[in-house]
Order: sequence, then C-alpha cells, then structure tokens
Amino acid sequence: MAIIELRNVSKSFKGQKVLDGLNLEIEERKTTIIIGKSGGGKSVMLKHIIGLLKPDSGEIFIEGKPTTKSREPEHKEIRKMFGMLFQEAALFDSLNVYENVAFPLREHTRKSEAEIAIIVAERLAAVGLFGIESKMPGELSGGMRKRVGLARAIALQPKIVLFDEPTTGLDPIMANTINELIIDTQRRFSLTCVIISHDVSSIFTVGHRIAMLYEGKIIAADEAEALRNSDNEVVRQFLEGHPTAPIKI
Repeated sequence: MAIIELRNVSKSFKGQKVLDGLNLEIEERKTTIIIGKSGGGKSVMLKHIIGLLKPDSGEIFIEGKPTTKSREPEHKEIRKMFGMLFQEAALFDSLNVYENVAFPLREHTRKSEAEIAIIVAERLAAVGLFGIESKMPGELSGGMRKRVGLARAIALQPKIVLFDEPTTGLDPIMANTINELIIDTQRRFSLTCVIISHDVSSIFTVGHRIAMLYEGKIIAADEAEALRNSDNEVVRQFLEGHPTAPIKI
C-alpha cells in the first residue's frame, strides 16, 4: 500500500524545470531509496513530500489525502507524521544532546518534563547512545551527530522518516554502522523511510525499493534486487559509475 504518492508533480525555478511530471508511489513500512545524479532534484522532491515546497502542478497524497492545497492547520498535522534526518544532522549547536532530542517534544506536545526525559532516554538508547545527554554537538563525532539527529527525528514517533544522504562524510565503517542503525530503527518502529543516497554500496543493503530520478522524472522504480539487474542504460550507468553517456555530467 502506498503511504505517499506523487502524481504528475512539476516544479521550476527561474525557468529551469527541476521536476517534470514526476510520478512515484512509496510503500508503507518499507525503505525506499531515491538515487540520481547530484543536483538532479532529489532534495527538491523530499521538500515537496514534507510540504516545504508546493508543486507548480500535480498533486501529492499522504495516506490517500491530497496535501498540495491543504491549509496550514491541516498541514501542521500532516508534518507531525514526518521525521527528518538532514545531511549534516542539523543539530542546534547551542543546545546539548538532551535539549536537541527534547526540542520537538517541547514544541509539539504538552508532555511533562518527566515524560520527555523518559522519551529522550528511550530514543537515545534506540540509536545506541548512552550517557552523552550533557555533551554539546561540537564534542561529538560525525557518526554520533547523525545518531543524535536520528533520535530527534523519531522523538515524536513519526510514521515516515526522510533521510538526506545519511552516510555522507562518514568513513566506510561508520557508514555501515549508520546503515545498520537505519535498518534496525525502521524495523523496530515500523517506519516508512525515504532515503536520498549516492552511496551505491549502501543502497542495496538498506533499501527495500529503489527509484531513480533522472531529468525530472522517475525513470525506474522497483524492488532492490530487480533494479540491481535493470537493463535501463541510465540506471546501469549510475550503478556502475561509468562517466560516459547517456547521463550528462
């Protein structure tokens, strides 16, 4: 069942078309990875899903409900379904780890501080972090920052978590650790995950389904193993890393 559907979504910036009649269904409680060349519109697509951008045309459905023309009160409720882990974790540098994870709970719920403390401890434990609540983001390694960012992303028990290049800037060992953490978190919380990634070595480990964005459209979307064996020449070029046509560099 599709929990997210993008139907004929188009978006241009200053006359440059970034999304061009894009269609995609994202299945509930599975991990879908979006691949494609840098600057090809993947982050723009994520911003449309979460409602930070509105399409010039087309429609986006969340749990079967059209969201493009929803009013702000409705959209606030829709956004509560989402968590997001940004490329650099996007922690508040002036807040310690505890305050970072507690932030969405204080902003969007009326939970007591005692309840918040329990949830923060549970989310940090879920990402394998103990005893670092008082540390500041500047004291953390890149991998630890990503883990704290994930703990914050799941603080409100969202149904959907969006990841923007979760392994960027990490060494192979830490990248594998983050991948295993995403797999475990997705299973533990029955999440729908949507991940932007260029890390070809990771996408078949983490993804149930893979979709390729090229020239503003989804040109292939399938189960991970089926897409690995795709005969689409653009998909093959991307996965194999050949610098020759058809993908224009």
